[in-house]
Amino acid sequence: MKTALHGGLRLPGNKQRSTQKPLRLIPAPAQVVLPLDQHAGAAAIPVVKVGDRVLRGQLIARAESEISASLHASVAGTVRAIEPRPVPYQRNAPSTCIVIDNDGSDAAASAAAVDYAALDPRALSEYIGNGGMVGLGGAAFPTAPKLRRGQQGDGPQLILNGAECEPWISCDDMLMRESAQQILRGAAILCHALQASRCIVVIEDDKPIAERAMRAAQAALHDERIVIQSVPTIYPAGGENQVITTVTGLEVPASGLPSDMGVLCHNVGTAAAIARWIDDGEPLIRRIVTVTGSGISEPGNLEAWLGTPMSELIAQSGGYAGSIARLLMGGSMMGLALPRDDLPVVKASNCLVAALPADLHLRGTEMPCIRCGNCSEACPVMLLPQQLHWFARSHDFSALESLGLMDCIECGCCDYVCPSQIPLAQQFRDAKPALIERLTSRQQALQARQRYESRDERLERIEAERQAKLAEKRKAMTQNTTSGG
Repeated sequence: MKTALHGGLRLPGNKQRSTQKPLRLIPAPAQVVLPLDQHAGAAAIPVVKVGDRVLRGQLIARAESEISASLHASVAGTVRAIEPRPVPYQRNAPSTCIVIDNDGSDAAASAAAVDYAALDPRALSEYIGNGGMVGLGGAAFPTAPKLRRGQQGDGPQLILNGAECEPWISCDDMLMRESAQQILRGAAILCHALQASRCIVVIEDDKPIAERAMRAAQAALHDERIVIQSVPTIYPAGGENQVITTVTGLEVPASGLPSDMGVLCHNVGTAAAIARWIDDGEPLIRRIVTVTGSGISEPGNLEAWLGTPMSELIAQSGGYAGSIARLLMGGSMMGLALPRDDLPVVKASNCLVAALPADLHLRGTEMPCIRCGNCSEACPVMLLPQQLHWFARSHDFSALESLGLMDCIECGCCDYVCPSQIPLAQQFRDAKPALIERLTSRQQALQARQRYESRDERLERIEAERQAKLAEKRKAMTQNTTSGG
């Protein structure tokens, strides 16, 4: 069942510049910097120390919490430091990183293929987690806990997301063109882990070469569980919930998860990485990064080792083509502006966009809201941005909560269409931390109340049991006295 996406925008893709050349694996750098928290959830815990020699693919940090991801060395060499370093996903707070000096040997940890079909779904999910797998679409949510959640149902429907709707990004497009068989191999592995009877690979209709490659691989595979489905190219149709609604007609409720609806969504890059881990024993230590923008001399897609300085990717792409005005990690709508180019490639680094001054469309002077309603029409999650705007300005968090601020995906569609030049997405992004704190405090208060009430109930039950025992004892004593008299 197909459902049209509410709102959204038809934006220039700007992807042809980066899809003219084949994928290329770049050389490993002299040093890699590997953050322990380059995924959603808790940071991994180091299992190496400074001075240790490590092999490529060796475990160097272990996931020790429910939502976390293990980390592996992307080069062979010596652990130079375990210390805070700047990272691309945090502006002012460095993250603890494991720094490895590459010894040039490229010595790899022992690896072997695994017969995934011989593993039960739970064991297979744990093994996938051991490979450090996360969502490679940009969110970097650990794969193992997502699979565990999906296993609680009766075999969810699996969706592999190759929509890639964000402007400029083309890493998934190139992966599907060149590694379609590996993606479908990963799809079969995920189907076994989830006991899924159906897998839909979603591709936007502006990727005809990728779609042909995927359909050819599907025909050769003869796996009736896997189907290819084309969807319209509308931003942000590639978001997880938007893909699910477009393909299945199901709407993931507020505060709900796709698995609650019997659906699980993974990125095509994640599927390919899982196949490489199962078949070759290589954990997640490299990923494809689109390097593009008018400020790049030779745009393309590079397969880079995690921890590689982004400046190395720029150099491998012919260097800058002028004086750069802005460097983004991600696309032009939701990408993060980077203050420098020597930050490390992480699991969430899907794209680098270098913009020249002429590319920037600077926001004009902010004017009062004219209540035109353009933002509501464009919002893909059917919020009322103009109302959220007023309550964000007045810090009315009760109203923001009731209007669904936490459902905002910060796609920027409302910004794009606002004639008054109001930075709506930034307002909502700034308001969320205070609302989260409010919701967290309320939840903590509720839990404290529940603990207090549970304690009272427990004490009352204990007292009732004690009184009952005393009554039984008195009754027995009375009976003994009567019988003795």
